[in-house]
Amino acid sequence: MMFHVNRWATVYVNVLGDNAGAGLNCLRALIPAVKNIPGAFLFGYTAGRRLEKIMRESAAGLAEGEELEYTIRFITMLIEKNRFGNVDRILERIEKIIDERKGILELTAETAFPPDKAFEEEIKQQVARRLGAAGIKMKWQLAPELLGGYRLRIGGFYVDASLKGQAERMTADLTAAMVVGV
Repeated sequence: MMFHVNRWATVYVNVLGDNAGAGLNCLRALIPAVKNIPGAFLFGYTAGRRLEKIMRESAAGLAEGEELEYTIRFITMLIEKNRFGNVDRILERIEKIIDERKGILELTAETAFPPDKAFEEEIKQQVARRLGAAGIKMKWQLAPELLGGYRLRIGGFYVDASLKGQAERMTADLTAAMVVGV
């Protein structure tokens, strides 16, 4: 049977509405408590009820209100339906949905050398301004094969401003010019 991460995440975010961010924080705080239960069978009604009590104890002082209550019920339902093993994927998708609704873009940048803070901020500002994003979440990866410059990925869109990319484009242009000239 196929598990639909997006459905679970979308329902969670839709039910909490404007409070989805606070709910996500509750999920992040409660899930480790459930994962750290040694030898627990994390499925079925009885396990769900037993773990609900543990979550309520773990949540003392964390938060109050509908976000906490709904989060506890959500985790309990995952346990009862034997879907708790997908919780990390659900968390990831919830965060993406919340970011999308806030206009925050996820950007992956590759550089040959570790970037300094000024460069990172400049890239964030340029991308946000050009794409009209409310904010940018960046992940940096080192890619020494780029030689210099950078490569950006925003969803399925790529920007290659690396020395390696420039050299490859020049080679392709020269090769094309030679073929046309022959």
